[in-house]
Amino acid sequence: MLDISSRVRVHVETLPVTQNDMGVCDAFEQYVPVGKPDTMNAPHPPKVAGIDSTVPSPAHTVASVTAGTSPAPPANPQNAPGALLQDRLAGWVSDLTTLHELTERLARASTLDEALQELLRAGAALVGARRGLVALEPSDGLGPATTLGLGLARADLGHLETVPRGALPYGRILDGLPGSDDGVTEPDLSAEKWLDPRHREVAARLGYAASFALPLATGTSGRLGAAVWLYDEPAEPSKRQRHLVGLYVRHAAEHLARLLELERTRACMATMAEELLPSRLPRVPGVQLAARHRTSPRGGGDWYDALPLPDAALGLAVGSVTGAGPSAVAAMGRLRASLRAYAVMEGEDPVAVLSDLELLLRLTEPARSATALFGYCEPALRRITLAGAGHSPPLLLGERRTEFVETSVSAPLGMLACWEAPSVEVQAEPGETVLLYTDGLLHRTGDPTDRAFARLHAAAAGVPKALRHDPGAVADHVLRAVLPEGADTADSREDVVLLAARFA
Repeated sequence: MLDISSRVRVHVETLPVTQNDMGVCDAFEQYVPVGKPDTMNAPHPPKVAGIDSTVPSPAHTVASVTAGTSPAPPANPQNAPGALLQDRLAGWVSDLTTLHELTERLARASTLDEALQELLRAGAALVGARRGLVALEPSDGLGPATTLGLGLARADLGHLETVPRGALPYGRILDGLPGSDDGVTEPDLSAEKWLDPRHREVAARLGYAASFALPLATGTSGRLGAAVWLYDEPAEPSKRQRHLVGLYVRHAAEHLARLLELERTRACMATMAEELLPSRLPRVPGVQLAARHRTSPRGGGDWYDALPLPDAALGLAVGSVTGAGPSAVAAMGRLRASLRAYAVMEGEDPVAVLSDLELLLRLTEPARSATALFGYCEPALRRITLAGAGHSPPLLLGERRTEFVETSVSAPLGMLACWEAPSVEVQAEPGETVLLYTDGLLHRTGDPTDRAFARLHAAAAGVPKALRHDPGAVADHVLRAVLPEGADTADSREDVVLLAARFA
């Protein structure tokens, strides 16, 4: 962040040099204190919104004449060196305060899209534009690539995409064309003789007459993308505006690089978790299956499975491994693969399946625990034999009933020296659906456990009749009804798994 000092020391004798329009950092480098203490050392408050920006008169003036001679008053007090210098210092402090506020707002952006939008808004304020767009296109080719607009609708961005890339200022930056490293300025498109005809047409359609573009790049990550701001009338940013927006964009690019790396890590974790889960659900006569999975950004250990078993049976499983991150995802993959093997060997006895899984977990990963629910499903009989280890009970919903299946209370796997719990049998009616889910569905609601269960029950009971023939539609309705607005897709520490089995 930018640190604004409460006192600035400057040699009055160097004032003539300040008459040119220099940037904030250049100006402070010009006035580095040397030698003896400065003759003017007057503190002043920073300029902030709602406070008078006038800098108070200095506490003492400079004696610029020899002893015994009365100094002559300046011809115009408003042009006195001290007053001019104070005005210039007030402008510098105002600029630093503005940059400080804008970078603070940028730092509060926790996602890549939020940071890109904040970059557009801050840049537009600094250069005096009303609209703009940012194109994120990392030079390493690893993505993600996206384009966001400020004051531009999707249709407007679509029109810009019809212009040849090299004819657009940000396109020249993204392509690394010569002369684009320091930005591209087009102060008056109507006077540009070599303007691409399609660019001229789109500019007239969207109503912009000038543009100013800057690259987004860091020393370590290289080029990240480009930002361009659009003016309604012929214009271009002043030297001071260029300097300020340049400082801001350099800081913003570093922040974007960190968020980009975080976004890539999250995407890798989600991809790895998805690859460890079934790519598709089996087709078994007598039952329809649907699954929904929401992965947390840190990578969670929730899983589901459905595998065909001998005698036209079906194994259904959901579970959750404690912890988060790559280690939890890897442990989830190992447990799921092991459960599939045990289900093939002794799936008719769900208690034996979970007992074998508990022994494996205790021997191979003694510091980790897991919850699991395994069901041996016989579609022809519409019957499921269930065993659970510290897992939430399934939910059965149909035309005449919506109720939780009563399962015995048992400890999670890995918590006891020897796990064992009785199994229960569920007899479904034609058209009824059994919902298996992980605790993340309840935790994401933010409610206490009893209220979360009540919310889930009400959501299942409220599934419209027109949707009950489709287990996927049932699962989607339950997710929308149970989770608060945005919690279905928002970042969360909790994974969500929902597996629906509807009997014919």
